[in-house]
Amino acid sequence: MHEVTDNVSKVADVLRGEARPSDELGRLTDRTVDAIRGTGLVRLLQPKEYSGYEAHPNDFLEAVMAVGIASPSAGWVSGVVGVHPWEIAMMDPRLQEEIWGEDPDTWTASPYAPFGRATPVDGGFLFTGQWPYSTGTDHAEWVILGGIVVDAAGQVGTPPDIRHFVIPRKDYEIVEDSWNVMGLEGTGSKDVRMTDVFIPDYRVVEAGTMIAGGYEHRQEGNPLYRMKFPLIFSAAIAAGTQGIAQGAIAVYRDYMAQRVSADGITARTDVNQLIVFGEASADVAASRSHLLTSVAEVFDHVSAGGELSRSQRLTFRRDQVRASRRCADAVDRLYKISGASGIRKDFPNERYWRDLQVALSHICNVAENIYAGWSTDDLGGEASPALYV
Repeated sequence: MHEVTDNVSKVADVLRGEARPSDELGRLTDRTVDAIRGTGLVRLLQPKEYSGYEAHPNDFLEAVMAVGIASPSAGWVSGVVGVHPWEIAMMDPRLQEEIWGEDPDTWTASPYAPFGRATPVDGGFLFTGQWPYSTGTDHAEWVILGGIVVDAAGQVGTPPDIRHFVIPRKDYEIVEDSWNVMGLEGTGSKDVRMTDVFIPDYRVVEAGTMIAGGYEHRQEGNPLYRMKFPLIFSAAIAAGTQGIAQGAIAVYRDYMAQRVSADGITARTDVNQLIVFGEASADVAASRSHLLTSVAEVFDHVSAGGELSRSQRLTFRRDQVRASRRCADAVDRLYKISGASGIRKDFPNERYWRDLQVALSHICNVAENIYAGWSTDDLGGEASPALYV
């Protein structure tokens, strides 16, 4: 066990106690954030030069899952915010110094969806747009945003020139009351927006080059940074999802230990509930193992000097989305036999279930297009280039 995961176990009671207040607040409580910062989790994928661990990616995923077991929203934020240092490590050294030079625990939010429009100007771009789903943004000092470069007339080229733009907190606005959702309420994934903000060239990277691994030379010889952006990012989302499912199993076990049905049958002796609980627990455990094994195989391959083929990347994504779907399906089966008490908000069952439904809606957990893409590739066809691999 990595020391960070051990640190998470020491603050698990704090995270658990702050889970409901975070949901009610619509963002993580300050106490939750202080606890996460203290574990070192967000520095696991960060360069050692800036007090990072440069840890094995599975150490990061296990820490994220440990947080999510105690607090789904905190686990989700840990995964999303914690994966950003991996990309920043391959950006311009001037930007790294701006973000981490004074405080290596500085958080950076996102999202990457290219809703922004960037007009080239001398030395950089003027950037405008509004982006939903900026997870953990209230506690971040920087944000990475997706955008498309346009010409002087505001027209998008063919193909579109998509880039990632990194912006300090002083240059964008958080749109309050924009996070109104059925689950993962505590993530505070609010909209952010800006108009004609100047972004210097060195704070911008080409999305296609980052996805393909074209910035790896900035971390030459370090296999961690050869994992490819779509794989490491989708793994972080999957870890947030897996943590919720593992937490759901834990709270359902506590629920079973004291549940008595209307006809006087205790859950601990009800063979139907015991069967579903056993099956669901096995499926969630298998999903965790599936994710970690897939990541380990990729990491071992790049550590040995190998380059990831498109088929390998499709296989990873196939297994990752399957692991997310399998654990969610398992929790869904439990929820369906939880009885009328299971829908009560004073039990944690329904919160974990709702949070898991929202987790599944993330693009990295959408499965059907990945299954179809992998199958097409496996059968010798051309998988869609639009697939996030």
